[in-house]
Amino acid sequence: MASGLNRRALLPGFGLAFGVTIFYVSVMILLPFAALALKAASLSLHEFYETVSSPRVVAALRLSFLTALVAAGINVAFGVPAAWVLSRYSFPGKRLLDAMVDLPFALPTAVAGIALTAMFGPNGWLGAILERLGVKIAFTPAGIVVALVFIGVPFVVRTLQPVIESLDRRVEEAAETLGASPAQVFFRVILPPLVPALLSGFSLAFARGIGEYGSVVFISGNMPMRTEIAPLVIMGKLQQFDYAGATAVAVVLLIVSFIVLSAVRLAEWRAGFWRTGAR
Repeated sequence: MASGLNRRALLPGFGLAFGVTIFYVSVMILLPFAALALKAASLSLHEFYETVSSPRVVAALRLSFLTALVAAGINVAFGVPAAWVLSRYSFPGKRLLDAMVDLPFALPTAVAGIALTAMFGPNGWLGAILERLGVKIAFTPAGIVVALVFIGVPFVVRTLQPVIESLDRRVEEAAETLGASPAQVFFRVILPPLVPALLSGFSLAFARGIGEYGSVVFISGNMPMRTEIAPLVIMGKLQQFDYAGATAVAVVLLIVSFIVLSAVRLAEWRAGFWRTGAR
């Protein structure tokens, strides 16, 4: 009886809190998605297919998915050492560097886009140097990747940091004592617990990159079939009062994002399952 009372006391007001949670998720997430689906349903299957399979839309979708994928991969590659340094070491300016990681969260995306264009544009201080070397960033897919890397940094670093801080250093020391090389310690001791967090950070950065608009619209140049992203196609259709067409493209983005997130969650579960089983 006492244990039952204690167990109930751990969750005071669960019924009310659960009801509020369901209401909040329904109103803020499920209902908008339902409205999106209903709007897309105003198109016949043939009209829907014609809209999302037009060459301009296909090119925009392909560019959005590809650049988001590349940017998320870059953020994972550089996010691991960044999170490691911020979690394991103390050095002058650490708090400032740690705060800068969150800057893309706080900065309006349009401001970020203008800043990146000013830096990487043909007349920018870095873009001009790269132009002389034959490298063009602004108004190319490479510029879109740069913008998506910028806005995706916090998702990877902030997802990894708490996991790195929770790692038991004694396990690493034990592996070194048993003769493991630094590479073996990293790949066999440190990396496996980080895999679920890496997948989460990757999926969040990828999903954010697919729908990013403000930071990309300036640096991309918005050239149809070349540097036009899917969110810009949606905006163009809305400006032309083609609400059904805009909804159709949005539904494709939503479905792909949901599939990617679901696949990553499954991979996270399997990684955690096998790691637990190995223990």
